[in-house]
Amino acid sequence: MVQESGDNETWDNPPSFMPSRGTGHPAMHRPATDGSASEPPSFSPRHRSSTQGSSPSPARRPQRTSGSSRVIGTGNTPSSSRARANSTNLSGRGNGTYAKTSNTRSHDAHGRTASAKPSALKSANKSHPKKHGAGRIISRILVVLIILFALLGIGLWSWVNGQLNKKDMLTDAADTPASTWLILGSDERDGTAGTGTTADAPGFRTDTILVLTKPKSGPSSLISIPRDSFVTTHNTNVKINAVAELFGYKALVEQVETITGQKIDHVTMIKFGGLEKVVDALGGVELCYDSTVKDAYSGLDWTAGCHTADGATALAFSRMRYSDPQGDFGRAKRQRQVIAAIVSKASKPSTLMNISGTKKLATAALSAIVVDDKTNPWTLLQMALAFKAASGGEGVTGSVYWTDPDYYPGGGVGSTVKLDKNRNLTLFAQLANGAHAAGTVGGQD
Repeated sequence: MVQESGDNETWDNPPSFMPSRGTGHPAMHRPATDGSASEPPSFSPRHRSSTQGSSPSPARRPQRTSGSSRVIGTGNTPSSSRARANSTNLSGRGNGTYAKTSNTRSHDAHGRTASAKPSALKSANKSHPKKHGAGRIISRILVVLIILFALLGIGLWSWVNGQLNKKDMLTDAADTPASTWLILGSDERDGTAGTGTTADAPGFRTDTILVLTKPKSGPSSLISIPRDSFVTTHNTNVKINAVAELFGYKALVEQVETITGQKIDHVTMIKFGGLEKVVDALGGVELCYDSTVKDAYSGLDWTAGCHTADGATALAFSRMRYSDPQGDFGRAKRQRQVIAAIVSKASKPSTLMNISGTKKLATAALSAIVVDDKTNPWTLLQMALAFKAASGGEGVTGSVYWTDPDYYPGGGVGSTVKLDKNRNLTLFAQLANGAHAAGTVGGQD
């Protein structure tokens, strides 16, 4: 129960802010003792002088009303004004005014933030659709871009796959732990400078034989097999570079699997004539050799040092061996250098961002290779990445091990390289398991 100190009267019930049912008047009214009823209800605290000359009532300690969060202060509060307003009959205009004001304050009495919350919600509702709308626009743009890239990827995949020249080269050997590629370089005599003609050497030879291994973990490796390595296939003693021409690609793959003890998953053969086109499409590649050479057989005319080589020079550089003191072993190193230079430059952002140049490069590269029938654009990309990793400082490079670099088996085969079978099997087992440390391997101890 709330006391009004200004009138020294006690109300049996709290002041009502709603009109009495059916009367249009406040719920409770008592005869007024002063003239305050002539004033409209005040909702602002103000000082009031007593008509009987009494001094102002002392301030009371704030109290909380039951069922309301408002604090009731002294007699000069809005509650006092409303209580006095309830003590007289108001005119029709006053009733309407009071009822309207009472409704407004009733909402306030049930929660002071009631009038602020709807506006805040409206403001939030107005701003959120803009944010959500912008988010939807961005999402749709991203979806469109993803679809476009997917379509471009599918189109590129189809185009590359359609350009591949595929042959049946793989054997039925059991799978082994690592991914292994056989990379061949063929010196088909097509009249290109540095290759000679078919009259000089009928048929073709796989003068470059590289085994690229990518284990599940550990360093990738790129190991060469000398072109003159001695092998026996179909009861015939031959140099390994003649196996593909005499007995087919599968026979060559079988020999490499015998030497390494590993399943060959994919084969890529690079035609020497095509190598020239690839280098020219790249605008040349940088190659280094410490000796000055003028070799009549390969056509290489080289000044000691590093130079940007065009296609014809890069081709001669990769074939020259008679003027190299290391012979075929030195040539194998230079061949790895040429291929590594091509892969490195082809994978640079400046090359890939040049759309017309990239298309020219892709056309030249795809026309220069022959692959197994299970190769696709994805496996070619994996091969390129593994090759780049193997050629870097964290990879393993070198050649297989041998016991005699000038071995004569007889039968008109001539001088060959006799390989160290057991040591090579151990080497490739380590490479396949990723257990071999990065660095250079192979040769003869």
